[in-house]
Amino acid sequence: MTARVRAYFLGGTIGMAGHEGGVVSRLRAADLVASVPGLGDLDVALDLVDFRSMPSANLSFADIAELASEAAASDADGVVVVQGTDTLEETAYLLDLLWPEARPLVVTGAMRNPALAGSDGPANLLAAIRVAAGPELRDQGALVVANDQVHAARFVRKTHSTNPATFASPNAGPLGLMVEGRPVSVTSVVRRRTHVLQGPPDARVALHVATLGDRGETVPGLVASSDGLVVAGLGVGHVSEQLAEALVEAAQRVPVVLASRTGAGPVLTGTYGFVGSETYLLNHGLFGAGLLDPLKARVLLAVALGAGYDADGIRAAFADASGVD
Repeated sequence: MTARVRAYFLGGTIGMAGHEGGVVSRLRAADLVASVPGLGDLDVALDLVDFRSMPSANLSFADIAELASEAAASDADGVVVVQGTDTLEETAYLLDLLWPEARPLVVTGAMRNPALAGSDGPANLLAAIRVAAGPELRDQGALVVANDQVHAARFVRKTHSTNPATFASPNAGPLGLMVEGRPVSVTSVVRRRTHVLQGPPDARVALHVATLGDRGETVPGLVASSDGLVVAGLGVGHVSEQLAEALVEAAQRVPVVLASRTGAGPVLTGTYGFVGSETYLLNHGLFGAGLLDPLKARVLLAVALGAGYDADGIRAAFADASGVD
């Protein structure tokens, strides 16, 4: 039976072409599909949608929420989203939080534009369509397919600025692999809770990265112009005493989430006890991000605010999504 796949094209390196000042978004969905060897041999009916045409740095929460809504209303067996890789780990996780269905929703892109030798776009697009069309990775939430690997959106990170092998899942590893053109599941995840937005996803969530000598002087300004704040703490969730004071004060005004800037491993909950430790911050009103890295914690907090959750609702959302109770 022919599988039906709807593919949304948003722009990015995969669809860029030469320009006097450097490559820019120029190729449309039909152009990209025509460049993929072997795609015509698949028993797949493709529905192509030129949804956006822009670098992924210009994408917004509203763009991705609109896409999720459109995709959910389609009758496709699977969905592919093609975009730039700069924000792909964030958009994929946002889709994961909004996608309650068993149908595969697969996000992909390219690190090398079509004008370069060894462009990875065609291979990534072909693999993404195969994953979206098949049964092997159903009911795993949003997925990221690149470099012959399949990653869960909630774990994947972009780890290198130029290497085609940039996408990795430090806390989990890939869910699947492409073997002789077929998707093969090697492990699975337990689906986490999804959320329903109550209106436009326009919550303003700031991100502060804790650093050596950080006294927290910029935190009040961030809080004044934000609806929520994520702090990327040191190690397992530590900050200086001065920054801790600023964050505790901020938590009385807006939700503040504590993540780790390391990019792998959890924020702890009760090992250290000094002022500025994870225990101190969580006992003074901050929410723990668990295994979520700061970028994903920011996405989840924005979704939680967009869903209208109070403090208990935000705490429950992070407890479910973080992987650490």
